[in-house]
Amino acid sequence: MANSCLQLGGFLLSFLGWLGIVIATSTTDWVNICKYGLNTCKKMDELEARGPWAHCVISTGLYHCVSLTQILDLPAYIQTTRALMITGSILGFPAVVMLLMSMPCISLGNEPQSSKNKRAILGGVLIIIAAICGLVSTIWFPIGAHREHGLMSFGFSLYSGWVGTIFSLLGGSIVTCSSDSSTSHSYQENNHFYYSKQGGSNLPAASSTNHAKSAHV
Repeated sequence: MANSCLQLGGFLLSFLGWLGIVIATSTTDWVNICKYGLNTCKKMDELEARGPWAHCVISTGLYHCVSLTQILDLPAYIQTTRALMITGSILGFPAVVMLLMSMPCISLGNEPQSSKNKRAILGGVLIIIAAICGLVSTIWFPIGAHREHGLMSFGFSLYSGWVGTIFSLLGGSIVTCSSDSSTSHSYQENNHFYYSKQGGSNLPAASSTNHAKSAHV
């Protein structure tokens, strides 16, 4: 029962974490760039929002974005962020599906529990890899933006990426550890049954041999 609750909690955390990573990947409000301070730039309507895909100008009644289409001319931190966030979003989908299909309440025919545990471990490892991709991106991007543009503040997309990364790391770790312990426990139970069965089968043979010797004497 405890393992079932841990697996369900790990799945929910992994799913929410993957959604956070997808939201961060698909939006552009990663950092807000300003040369004079955030409040001053808001009053002067000179606030800019930057992300891996576009640069946006934020002013009163205006939100204009310019897509970053010249891939080869982009800084290395933007190109790396794009690659890692796309990788994390893609890896998260099969990971979430594997975790869902390995839940105790879902059964695929006469599939043994050991197969479900192995699938859960694989899904947990994939979601952890996706979380690492998001972690590197959400840390490297604001550092690169600060070095290139100076003063800035964090945007909604960056917070979404951080929350998604933390949830994915926790969920993947919980599912992997709980499934691994469940697999070891079932293996020990199978071995115990095997030895007890063999011991029970040897007892009648030994007693019949002793009975034959006594009859012969």
